Amino acid sequence: MANDTPRIYNYGSINIDHVYRVPHLVRPGETLSSTSLHRVLGGKGANQSLALARAGGCVVHWGRLNEGDRWALEPLASAGVDVADIELTDDASGHALIQVDDAAENAIILYPGANHGFDDGRLGSLVDSAAPGSWILLQNECNDAGKMLRLAAGKGLSVAFNPAPLSVEIADLPLDLCQLLFLNRGEAAALVGQEESVDSDMLLEALATRLPEVEVVLTLGGQGACHQHRGQRITLAAHAVEAIDTTAAGDTFIGYFMAARQRGDDVEQALRLATTASALCVQTAGAEPSIPDASAVEKALVALPALAAERSTL
Repeated sequence: MANDTPRIYNYGSINIDHVYRVPHLVRPGETLSSTSLHRVLGGKGANQSLALARAGGCVVHWGRLNEGDRWALEPLASAGVDVADIELTDDASGHALIQVDDAAENAIILYPGANHGFDDGRLGSLVDSAAPGSWILLQNECNDAGKMLRLAAGKGLSVAFNPAPLSVEIADLPLDLCQLLFLNRGEAAALVGQEESVDSDMLLEALATRLPEVEVVLTLGGQGACHQHRGQRITLAAHAVEAIDTTAAGDTFIGYFMAARQRGDDVEQALRLATTASALCVQTAGAEPSIPDASAVEKALVALPALAAERSTL
């Protein structure tokens, strides 16, 4: 990638995922035996950095990790993520207990740990270190996402925000400072005060009214994904595949979309790459192991049926 290509700095969580395979998600009061256990690198931030790097993007990860979990840096660095600004600390690493059932649904208990240990001084120094013209990518698994959003926008950096997991505070943030907002159906509905069951067109129209200058990417699972900006909309269908585990599918989508945008691909191509990468992701168990590399995605683009794209004007 050219030296003048804008960098993407990912202010993101790093978790240690404990993934349990179960016949069904545990019910209240039930004790259930797991058929397998895997310990892997996870966290929405780490997953998105991995996807970005495996897609050929240039990404610097800003995170915190317990000194004893230093092994988790290796898959990031091996993928090409710049890990120099990951702080090793005595705080317990963030971690997740993940159930995955035979229908590929999951249930997650998340402990933030070191991901919630950033102080004001650290946030300021990270933003000050960012090269002009770069992107800041953030989720909602590190503390003070709103402060990072304001600091980045104040320095003139482009902000891509995936406000997951959604909290009540997100609705009060100045989301109009974002250039790009990634949402799933539930997150979009919560932001505009609608029921999750409403038609996706209604959600997109409400988002356009609330955030008219912000690019919105709405992911709809098996129904595909949609990009909307300034009255223009592109909707792309999803690949029909058999899902084994949906963990990290959304993060894979975001990483591939951002890498495509970083190198100058148009929106439709970015959607195609991201959707195809997600289709590959859900066919493999776990977070980090399921995120495909660029060569696998390019092969799948040729092998899988071409997706239908629809363009419309609001």
